Amino acid sequence: MRSTGKSTSLRIRQVIRMRNRKKRKNIVPRLLKTMREFYPVMLPVTVMCIIFNAVVSSVPSVFMQNIIAIVEGSWQSGDWEASGPLILKFAAILASFYILSLAAGILYQQMMAVITQGTLKKLRVRMFGGMQRLPVKYFDTNNHGDIMSYYTNDIDALRQMISQSFPQLLISAVTVVTIFCIMVYYCLWLTLVVLVGVSVMYIITKTVGGRSASYFFHQQNALGKVEGFAEEIMNGQKVVKVFCHEEESEEEFKKLNEILFEESERANKYANTLGPILNNIGNVLYVVVAVSGGILLLAGVPNVSVSGLALSISIAVPFLNMTKQFAGNINQVSHQINAVVIGLAGAERIFDLMDEEPEHDDGYVTLVNAREENGELKECEERTGVWAWKHPHQADGSVTYTRMSGDVRLFHVDFEYEPGKPVLHDISLYAEPGQKVAFVGATGAGKTTVTNLLNRFYDIADGKIRYDGININKIRKGDLRRALGIVLQDTNLFTGTVMENIRYGKLDADDEECIAAARLAGADDFITRLPEGYQTRLTGNGANLSQGQRQLLSIARAAVADPPVMILDEATSSIDTRTEAIVQRGMDALMKGRTVFVIAHRLSTVKNSDVILVLDHGRVIERGSHDDLIAARGSYYQLYTGAFELE
Repeated sequence: MRSTGKSTSLRIRQVIRMRNRKKRKNIVPRLLKTMREFYPVMLPVTVMCIIFNAVVSSVPSVFMQNIIAIVEGSWQSGDWEASGPLILKFAAILASFYILSLAAGILYQQMMAVITQGTLKKLRVRMFGGMQRLPVKYFDTNNHGDIMSYYTNDIDALRQMISQSFPQLLISAVTVVTIFCIMVYYCLWLTLVVLVGVSVMYIITKTVGGRSASYFFHQQNALGKVEGFAEEIMNGQKVVKVFCHEEESEEEFKKLNEILFEESERANKYANTLGPILNNIGNVLYVVVAVSGGILLLAGVPNVSVSGLALSISIAVPFLNMTKQFAGNINQVSHQINAVVIGLAGAERIFDLMDEEPEHDDGYVTLVNAREENGELKECEERTGVWAWKHPHQADGSVTYTRMSGDVRLFHVDFEYEPGKPVLHDISLYAEPGQKVAFVGATGAGKTTVTNLLNRFYDIADGKIRYDGININKIRKGDLRRALGIVLQDTNLFTGTVMENIRYGKLDADDEECIAAARLAGADDFITRLPEGYQTRLTGNGANLSQGQRQLLSIARAAVADPPVMILDEATSSIDTRTEAIVQRGMDALMKGRTVFVIAHRLSTVKNSDVILVLDHGRVIERGSHDDLIAARGSYYQLYTGAFELE
């Protein structure tokens, strides 16, 4: 049984490796296709310049053969007068080719710089645009530092491959093919000797380079994990120091760094060994060709070639130069293996990010500005303060408009983050326009999960959620989220001014609207005392502000959006009691006329809710007003009285 398990595991690993190899083979065609899509004219022109440059670098051997043949003929005939002009003629032609090659080289280098940086720029735009369309689940299940590695390490590895390795590989390939054709043209016997040496070089390159390639792919993934851990520790540095976790963090980093070291060591060990081996094989091949040429000349072996020329010094000497150039270009390929494999690993990770399944949205009900005419809602372009759901009916092609009022209802909702592990069971509730609904319960009871479902950050497994009588699956996600304001426990402020951070909730809001929202949230008082008031610049997630001040800005951001439904997820949990009183007044004003869902650990903040829902392990175990639940003396009563005892 044990051996069977091992063989099954081995087969699984072999299948995974085969799939990975097949996947990697598709990277180069896809990358070239992407580059051709970005630069349909410039890329072919660049390739032509590179090919011309490579061909010119191969032709000196031809000129050398002609010049040696002229000298050899003059020496045999004793007539040296005619050889001088012919040698000058060939030298002038070769110089002309070199001048054209220089121009082509400068041109392709300039265009390659544009293609490289332009390709990276457009790939970054595609990556970031695709990332914005990914579901929240992707960011909940992937390390943020590893995601950042796509934009840094992987992009840089791809840059080096495109700008340096690809041109060099193309030059080497064209040079090898050109020289091989010249060799066959002059002497097939010596060409066969060279091919034997090249076959040995190919086998070694494939064996050593193949092993190196797999380790480079592992190295790139290990590098992403190291960066992810470092980013995580930097963000939580205060927590690390508070709990004296420096040594444990260092040990964990050492483990990840050791894995990176081992993968990098193996990869570079093979790659760095390859160059010297091929270089020495090239030297040996040079000697073998020289000896073989001498033996053929002394033995008077008839030459077999396309040219029909007899084997002579004029062929043997240039052949040595071609052999050195031939082996040198193959050796040059080995020097690019590191950059190519790392670049392909980076490209694979980049394409993996771009291929991630975007957030699915099949909603067709949209949110539009409306005005009331003769008792009916009509869509309009200008802002009227009235919003309506535009609902096109596919059956008869008609369109109906429903006023957005903030009526939210859940019917028998089930949900699970992972299959087979349910989080919510048969949740039913309703919130009429203007009602305040509170969720209370222990950590992990499912309170925040309910609000995630309202925003469709996750989709329910069973049941229905309706907004103003419309199934939210039919509402386009962007429009649904514009109709919901949310204040999270964790605040996120962006680099920019205080005014810009408030305006984030409504990008077309003017300064007066932002200031009014700040006053409503109770943030205006501390903002006006900042060095530059609303124009004070924030960095590092508002590190120069207290946690309470950051939360007030987050509430102001939601206030300026002015949605009919507000979700307050532990919105005052990070605020001291005095600040909470200020915020509470602003929130009370903010909640007027709106449907509000409140999640709070401080039960004193939910006393005035219209309905309080007590959740336990994903089920609603009690519901009612504060007075009703206290009178029932159930779970809520125990929570509430326990909180007072703690106070």
